[in-house]
Amino acid sequence: MKVALTIAGSDSGGGAGIQADLKTFHQFGIFGTSVITAVTAQNTLGVRAWEPLPVGLVAAQLDAVAEDLPPAAAKTGMLGTAELVAAVAAGIARHTLPHYVLDPVMIATSGDRLLDADAERLIATRLVPLAALVTPNLEEARILTEEEVGSLEQMERAGRALLRMGARAALVKGGHLRSDEVTDVLATDRAIRRFPRPRLRTTSTHGTGCTLSSAIAAGLALGRPLEQAVADALDFVHRAIAAAPRLGSGHGPLNHFVPPARPTAP
Repeated sequence: MKVALTIAGSDSGGGAGIQADLKTFHQFGIFGTSVITAVTAQNTLGVRAWEPLPVGLVAAQLDAVAEDLPPAAAKTGMLGTAELVAAVAAGIARHTLPHYVLDPVMIATSGDRLLDADAERLIATRLVPLAALVTPNLEEARILTEEEVGSLEQMERAGRALLRMGARAALVKGGHLRSDEVTDVLATDRAIRRFPRPRLRTTSTHGTGCTLSSAIAAGLALGRPLEQAVADALDFVHRAIAAAPRLGSGHGPLNHFVPPARPTAP
């Protein structure tokens, strides 16, 4: 059985963060391990409070997992502070974690900030160069590249900019563009590929980015080529949103119990 590692915050509402990642790993047949970076008090209505864990404890978790349960792929989500970004970057490099997927979580679906402002540039300089894939939304891509990202053409330019910053690939997510289709843009050193799909009219979008990045990491852990892992993950998230259980009074969680489809051709 393949092992994957998530390095992220805990979501008390169960729809995002560590909880979403572990549920997703399970659906793909992956044994999930975790490094918890922060604890949040949140539900579908928003984040009420959060606290980062001590840097030494986060580093110790990472070392404990990597030394005994070496992952075939890893992902990061909420890191919270500059100190934690630096510690996690050092740990990923120290253990040479393979197939690292960087989800640069900065703001929750509810609009609540989950990353200190002084940590933003550190993600760009320390984590992006380590990433096999970085998966920013439009605002995160704007912050990382310091360029406006509000169209498909600008998404492509942001993807190429992230490659120049050291990432081996970038998936710029277009969910916040206003259109009847949602198009995500994958940039690699070989080509730019667009992934369009119909927009689902729903408020059940909490944890979408966490679920997508963990599904991609799961596919990479299973040995799938990057484009196939991305396509399979996008399909899984689309169906998980469509089958959402409509829990809570705000942005509800996805349905992580939908089965992954059979691997699609890249």
